[in-house]
Amino acid sequence: MAWLVYFPLFGFLINGFWYALGQAPVGRKKASAQVTGAIASTAIGASFLLGLALFFQLTSLPAEERFFEQTLFSWIHVPGLAIDFKFRLDALSGLFVLVITGVGTLIHLYSIGYMSHDETPGKFFSYLNLFCAAMLILVLGSSLPVTFLGWEGVGLCSYLLIGYWYEDIEKASAGKKAFVVNRIGDLGFLLGMFMLYSLCGSLEYTQIQSQIGSVHSGAITAACLLLFLGCTGKSAQIPLYVWLPDAMAGPTPVSALIHAATMVTSGVYLCARLSHVFLLAPMALEVMAWTGALTALFAATMALAQDDIKKVLAYSTVSQLGYMFLACGVGAFTTGVFHVMTHAFFKALMFLGAGSVIYGMHHEQDLQKMGGLRSQMPKTFLVFMVGWLAICGIPPFSGFFSKDEILWQAMSSEHGSSALWLLGALTAVLTAFYMTRLIVLAFYGESRSEHHAHESPSIMTVPLMVLAGLSALGGFLGVPHMSWLEHWLEPVVASAHHNEAVAHSTEWLLMAVSVAGAALGIFGAFRLYSNLKNVSAIQLKWKNLYRVLAQKWYVDELYEWVIVKPLNYFSQFLWKVIDVSIIDRIVLTFGKASQWAGQNARMIQTGSVQSYGVLILLGLVLTMGYLLYVVS
Repeated sequence: MAWLVYFPLFGFLINGFWYALGQAPVGRKKASAQVTGAIASTAIGASFLLGLALFFQLTSLPAEERFFEQTLFSWIHVPGLAIDFKFRLDALSGLFVLVITGVGTLIHLYSIGYMSHDETPGKFFSYLNLFCAAMLILVLGSSLPVTFLGWEGVGLCSYLLIGYWYEDIEKASAGKKAFVVNRIGDLGFLLGMFMLYSLCGSLEYTQIQSQIGSVHSGAITAACLLLFLGCTGKSAQIPLYVWLPDAMAGPTPVSALIHAATMVTSGVYLCARLSHVFLLAPMALEVMAWTGALTALFAATMALAQDDIKKVLAYSTVSQLGYMFLACGVGAFTTGVFHVMTHAFFKALMFLGAGSVIYGMHHEQDLQKMGGLRSQMPKTFLVFMVGWLAICGIPPFSGFFSKDEILWQAMSSEHGSSALWLLGALTAVLTAFYMTRLIVLAFYGESRSEHHAHESPSIMTVPLMVLAGLSALGGFLGVPHMSWLEHWLEPVVASAHHNEAVAHSTEWLLMAVSVAGAALGIFGAFRLYSNLKNVSAIQLKWKNLYRVLAQKWYVDELYEWVIVKPLNYFSQFLWKVIDVSIIDRIVLTFGKASQWAGQNARMIQTGSVQSYGVLILLGLVLTMGYLLYVVS
């Protein structure tokens, strides 16, 4: 089982040392993307095949015995705490392993074509492999500390990959922003982990689950809220979502890997893994549900006015992550995991599809400078349409099943409410609208570009086709009331009870309403954006609102004035006043006093024997005089 992690680690070491030591046959900075990409793809592909084999072995076991454990070494042993570095593969981690390695393999293959002109592909592919290894440690860890090690590993790798083109100050700043914001959330994770240890006396997931029932509910709530703070950082929820849109500065395959299928879903994985704990803290669930619902709606409004194709998808990712936490917050953790899976398929497809558009458009990302790509890039257009239908929630594509299940759970769960359903349904309408806007501006109408677009090579389009197939069919794993996924996760993931007052006939009505809302959003966007003159007139009429949405509700500016600048001024005060003016001057004063004393004391050292004799005699006289005075 440990080879799931070893394979990408070996890929990281091979490509990393090959690049660092300059031993590539054609030179250190010109190593072939085909060779380094093949090494990295083989490494993560081997993990996928092994994960698939282990997954099938799990299916043959009884539900209560459906897990594998492997202890690698004794890690931390101090009085009262013993932690082994141990992996646990069960129904939940096995599913995440397949998503991470399967989608990761497709992204690695795609990257061979996308990064073919990069000067340092060996470094890029080594980072990708290291990221996948860290993500696998995160989901395979049998205890919170092992999970946290992977949690920090993906945070480090995201910094390296987002700021990969660090010569550009904007891209370097985006990587730094992601790193700092994630550290804020990680503090919550650490405090929550410490609190759970104090409550349960263990950090092993199985032992926490067995012992948490006897703990006071208030303490459980505090621990869950702290852990959820960690999730808001890693999974980009209010108020710590601001790093993810800026993370689009990294290469497009990075956006697909980190922000679609893996890192940003870490928070959802943690909530599902500790679902038995969260169900004992209704207040924490309520905070999670409302945070997810508000994040989903808030991010969807910002996506309405973005012109960068990757920024639209970035805010879409924040919004879809909000859906996942809405599901977890109403106690439907299995549904949240289901949306993680379908989202990994269609969002990876859309990010890679956007990368194909950018590649074919000679690195142009502005939607206002595209248009007419339907005929120029037919393969990309067809697969992008599949992802678009999936994220809009049109049946029978995968996004329909998971989105509809989330909305149903938001209404029918004992922790849900009609207000949460309404926020989710409104978000679904906006999602269909802004994604249709993206489709129309990029692929329909006349070309507005100075460059003639060209289709991407097969190494990029074939992974897109595979993801399109998964986006089209993946939702059938979670068909309501006969869900294979629900039965599969039942031994590991807990679920809240349904409100019996909500009839199942209502589910069909809510399903029809959500599909009708998506159709309304699609129709409205097609009508509006098919005529760009009307768009300009509307934007002029609502220019203030459009400016606010385009500037992301000025949240970054608010954080700059309320948090960043005061901290910067306080740091300047500590440096210039406390450190330089006070502490440094005190230290320098002592130094100068020592120097003055030494310079004056050296006057005594004349080198004359007679002078030394006189001083010795004087000392003896004074000593004898003192002794005689004391005796008398």
